[in-house]
Amino acid sequence: MNVLGHFTSFQKSRVEEELLIAVHSLEAPESLKESMLYSLKAGGKRIRPLLLLAVMETFGKSTDEGLKTAAALEMIHTYSLIHDDLPSMDDDDLRRGMPTNHKVFGEAVAILSGDALLTKSFEMVADSTFDNQSKIRIISMLAKAAGAEGMVGGQIADIEGENAALSLEQLESVHKRKTGRLLEFAAVAGGVISGLEEAELNKLRLFAEHIGLAFQIRDDILDIEGNENEIGKPVGSDEGRHKSTYPAILGMEKAKQKLNDHLLQARELLFELHHEPALLLELTELIGSRKN
Repeated sequence: MNVLGHFTSFQKSRVEEELLIAVHSLEAPESLKESMLYSLKAGGKRIRPLLLLAVMETFGKSTDEGLKTAAALEMIHTYSLIHDDLPSMDDDDLRRGMPTNHKVFGEAVAILSGDALLTKSFEMVADSTFDNQSKIRIISMLAKAAGAEGMVGGQIADIEGENAALSLEQLESVHKRKTGRLLEFAAVAGGVISGLEEAELNKLRLFAEHIGLAFQIRDDILDIEGNENEIGKPVGSDEGRHKSTYPAILGMEKAKQKLNDHLLQARELLFELHHEPALLLELTELIGSRKN
């Protein structure tokens, strides 16, 4: 097993345990907790929390201190998927090969479980063991990355972009917010907890920006070339909603080249950090070659 394989197996189990403990400990209706756990346990590569913890590991910081923040980040990602799948949004029946949350629990419970995950995430950061000044900074960063200037704003732009011919620059702007901001948060938060200087944090932000765009281009490619059993949802769903995608704008070959360009720029930034980049390099490769 490679370096990332060992790291991923161990840290994923820790993040998942943290998520289970956080939800089970809630003094909340069982129906709400069941809905939250249904989506949290649905699987996924846990890319965002793994990126945060991989940055800490790279810079020699104990990942114990970042575990609650990593779990908080996965809660926000999961809440966004629950809401994204709703009939008023993407109206999807499947997520990771399973019925979407609202198909199992109904729309009202799905909306509220997403709300509960979002709000619990900030409590998780506040309960972390690192210093209070870093907590304040990270809570502010997380609110901005997940909110109107980040993921939510990107989702609105994505909806408004349906049935519209976006330019490449417009499409990148959508995905820098919708997908990229939480990945940027993961990398920079890992650096903040590790006590890095601003110059290093900025390089981590740029690194994450490139892998965020690579992540989305790969997603667009999988929507055309993927296997439904592997990606866990019907292929061609973006085309069916008349959404602008990288293959639609650039053609498939140029989209794949654009993917490789972003991965190359991400790698180059890692080597500028002057730390052993093996773990983050392997995580970059995973994003570029993932099948779901």
